[in-house]
Amino acid sequence: MKKTIWMIAISVLLCACSGKNAKQQGAEDATSGDSITAITVKYATGFSVRDSAGIHLVDVGKNEHFALVSADDVAVPDGYTKIRVPIKNTICMTALQLSNFTILDAHDVVKGVTGTKNLFNKDILQRVKDGRIVKIGMEGNFDTEMVLAANPDVIFISPSKRGGYDAIKETGITLVPHLGYKELDPLGQAEWIKFVGMFIGKEKEANEVFAGIEQRYNDLKSQTSNLKSENLPTVFSGEMHYGNWHAVGGKNYLAQIFRDAGAKYVIDDDETSGEDMEFEKMYALAANADYWRILNSYPGEFSYEALKASEPRNELFKAYKEKKVIYCNMKQQAYYEISPVEPDVLLKDFVAIFHPELIESDYEPKYYKLLTTTD
Repeated sequence: MKKTIWMIAISVLLCACSGKNAKQQGAEDATSGDSITAITVKYATGFSVRDSAGIHLVDVGKNEHFALVSADDVAVPDGYTKIRVPIKNTICMTALQLSNFTILDAHDVVKGVTGTKNLFNKDILQRVKDGRIVKIGMEGNFDTEMVLAANPDVIFISPSKRGGYDAIKETGITLVPHLGYKELDPLGQAEWIKFVGMFIGKEKEANEVFAGIEQRYNDLKSQTSNLKSENLPTVFSGEMHYGNWHAVGGKNYLAQIFRDAGAKYVIDDDETSGEDMEFEKMYALAANADYWRILNSYPGEFSYEALKASEPRNELFKAYKEKKVIYCNMKQQAYYEISPVEPDVLLKDFVAIFHPELIESDYEPKYYKLLTTTD
């Protein structure tokens, strides 16, 4: 009997110790990295992430390194700039950056933008109107007082030749490069959702949102990948501006969307992201292309007549003659404001044009559709 009692007592003691150890282990896990949502980068090339001891170690490009921590007293590796997260206030320099906050329902964090000239989002416009978001001016001509009024924890920047960041650096505010605009893969550009998610404490949401984008994109891409080469239409892009035609290179993200949508891009073998060329060179490449993609900010309703008026030789292209111009007007659509996080929608728009049999018959394109005729 005594032996039995002792065995029971020992069992109870062991269980109590086991429960205590489990709690201790949980506390340790909370400070060792298990308390943060892991971020895995699959497509983007402009940033990478390592999770260590509850910290996101984020490398941007080759020279910028940030340690995202949840407490000020956390030690970080040498060479890393410590940033307390989640941040409460920030400034967005571009529509692409803003798209990340929009898709994550995080406009509350945005306290400053460069301007509202080409913005459509009603919530952002209202926040600017009532003063919750300030306008800081354009690159190269920032209003430092407005920057300080936004009280940003960090400022997301897109380094460019205009720059103008020296004055902002003097404020001591941490500048964080957002290199989404350099991504050559549509999913790589959209994956910067995860980058922003780490700064605002929405890693889980960013992972879930991106997973949906990725699945929809790849599901549609898998359908076009089965098409025979002889059934793939050809497409070219752009217009003449100021004597030159800026042609999207074969490495550009748009060229990748064309390929994924089941089309052949006329300068697919080009290894650049883009170049300027004369009309004659583009005509030699695209005279007999099946489709012509155009994105512009034409005032009013764009038409084949307007396209011809801008450059009389445009009517020589086969795509013009057969009325197969694919068009999006940035004055009517929030293209740069939200499309960076909707590559799946862009892809579907193009597939609906190139291979309508693969898309439901009642699909209504969001960005691109065939330019209608006035006949």
